[in-house]
Amino acid sequence: MNIEQLKGIGPKNQLIFNKMDIYTVEDLINYFPYKYLFICFKELKNLEDNESAFVKALILTPPKVYYIRRNFNYLSFMVKISEFEVNVKIFNRAFMQNNLKVGREIVLVGKYDKIKNSFLASDIRFNLENNKIEPKYHLVSGLKENFLVKAIDTILTSKINFNDYVPNEYNEKYNLISKKEALNYIHKPNNTEEIKKAKLKLIYEEFFNYTFKINALKLKNKKVLGIKRNIDQDKVDSFLSELPFKLTTDQLQTITEIIKDLNGEERMNRLVLGDVGSGKTIVAIVSILANYLSGYEAAFMAPTEILAKQHYETIKGYLNNLNIVLLTGHLKKKEKLQIYDQIKEGKIDLVIGTHALINDNVIFKKLGLVIIDEQHLFGVKQRNALQEKGEIKPDVLYLSATPIPRSYALCLYGDLDLSMIKTKPNKRKEVKTIIKTEKEIKDCLYKMLEEIKLGHQVFVVSPLINDEEEKNEINSVVKLKEKLELAFQNKIEIAIIHGKMKQNEKDQIMEDFLNKKIKILISTTVIEVGIDIPNATMMVIFNAERFGLAALHQLRGRVGRNDLQSYCYLISNQDNKRLKVMEESNDGFYISEKDFEQRGQGDLFGVRQSGDIIFKIASIQNDSKILLQASKDSMDYLVNHKYKNNSYYEKILEEINFLD
Repeated sequence: MNIEQLKGIGPKNQLIFNKMDIYTVEDLINYFPYKYLFICFKELKNLEDNESAFVKALILTPPKVYYIRRNFNYLSFMVKISEFEVNVKIFNRAFMQNNLKVGREIVLVGKYDKIKNSFLASDIRFNLENNKIEPKYHLVSGLKENFLVKAIDTILTSKINFNDYVPNEYNEKYNLISKKEALNYIHKPNNTEEIKKAKLKLIYEEFFNYTFKINALKLKNKKVLGIKRNIDQDKVDSFLSELPFKLTTDQLQTITEIIKDLNGEERMNRLVLGDVGSGKTIVAIVSILANYLSGYEAAFMAPTEILAKQHYETIKGYLNNLNIVLLTGHLKKKEKLQIYDQIKEGKIDLVIGTHALINDNVIFKKLGLVIIDEQHLFGVKQRNALQEKGEIKPDVLYLSATPIPRSYALCLYGDLDLSMIKTKPNKRKEVKTIIKTEKEIKDCLYKMLEEIKLGHQVFVVSPLINDEEEKNEINSVVKLKEKLELAFQNKIEIAIIHGKMKQNEKDQIMEDFLNKKIKILISTTVIEVGIDIPNATMMVIFNAERFGLAALHQLRGRVGRNDLQSYCYLISNQDNKRLKVMEESNDGFYISEKDFEQRGQGDLFGVRQSGDIIFKIASIQNDSKILLQASKDSMDYLVNHKYKNNSYYEKILEEINFLD
């Protein structure tokens, strides 16, 4: 059932939902809350100083609006909370002034300062019930939360039945609740127990569905024949011996595995999982050389134009006898046409580019190897489109700088053979990581200034783009720019970059940062996987407690990409012991193991991590035990042909062209 068929959804709302990838009623009912608010009113006398709370209050004086500057204001008024008269202050709520009448009862959400006898509110609510659990959803411009909740409620109270994708035997084995119950509990919970039951069901279902497809692909890939080659190993060894540095044991082992795949009968489908700075690029270069020596062309796809340019310059330096071209969206039409003709005629040994490589005009003569950098940033269709470019089925090599424990990697990428590069070259100094509170921010600012005076550059990271995304005291990108401009008296070039910008805007800012026109770059996690900025020696991450350890490590990996001493400052006001792991180690695999261990089932009401984008409710880190079990169960369901007579899973196998 399409979303527009739902009562109350007009053309305008349909377009908004479509922007959120919601096209059907099933899409909407599977748009899950990202956290829950536990509404429990408290008495002022029972609050600790600056404790967050919901309190009932009676308005005593008309609110006044004070403007600090354009688009930045606050309301101030007196209220009565129990027997106390308290001053209330709330930022950027001038539009509420007319609704806050003297004598009206309201609920304040925020913190009480006992010394100043003032309440700093983050929100003001009307007609709020006590002892309720309120789901919170990610919203986009034009969509109000109450409208979304009403639309979901319409579905829940209808007679629409949704498919349960968990086979009956596993529902019974783990005593999972029905799909209908799970959807009701996740959107309208009465208690935490209902949320737990709903999450267990929905997470297991999502992992089972995903790993069934992965396991089916794994079995299929084992039967796909590859290109028959005979690579001259002496020439490969000669190239390795002439390198100005010594490869690590892990790099050499990975190269051995790749060449074995290239020479083998089956098509290579390998993922190289390596920590930041572990040297995956040189492994890719040796693979390109081996492919060239066997008489075939190669394609190398990177997620951004600036990263593609960087790979182009690096690879040309090592393989200067190959005919290498750079193909990106910003080339002039004439230049593109020339490159298309050269590729078609087989005159190009290696094409490096962005998604421009999957253009219909790109036709290879003897494409033998496809390399995809940061493969998780490309959709499956994009990856497959590049692999289908040649008349023959090329070997495929994926690169990823997201270190996760091997057991989970095998579940998530089970259709691929896996190589892991854990050891790092000795040429780089380890990044020194320091944890600070916001009260100690001066130490951090002095260090930033010191690095900039040395001619170096600084990354600053925030979990939010602006203050309107969440009504709390998180340091947004916008707020940090204002603070840093004030701290450095507008004497230092500061810029912002975030995911809502257009790609060409982001590319330009990164280009300017690379060329040292920008000294401080404030960003969301869009720079988690990015280009090499050798001159950046300092990373400052605000509200570090909001990130998983693995995400923090990825961010930290943007600095220390040279022989200079680099620093990472984690700013957090919480007594967060898990951050100490970041001070202890620079080993991404060790950190990811600790992340999995410490978080276990995770914080039920925490913030979803940036790495969870492929799942709607499941989290690789938080729900790792469920992932492993679901993968085991789905393989059993597949290899023992239990899927027969289940039309949903039979259809999946047909789509994958499963070879029984």
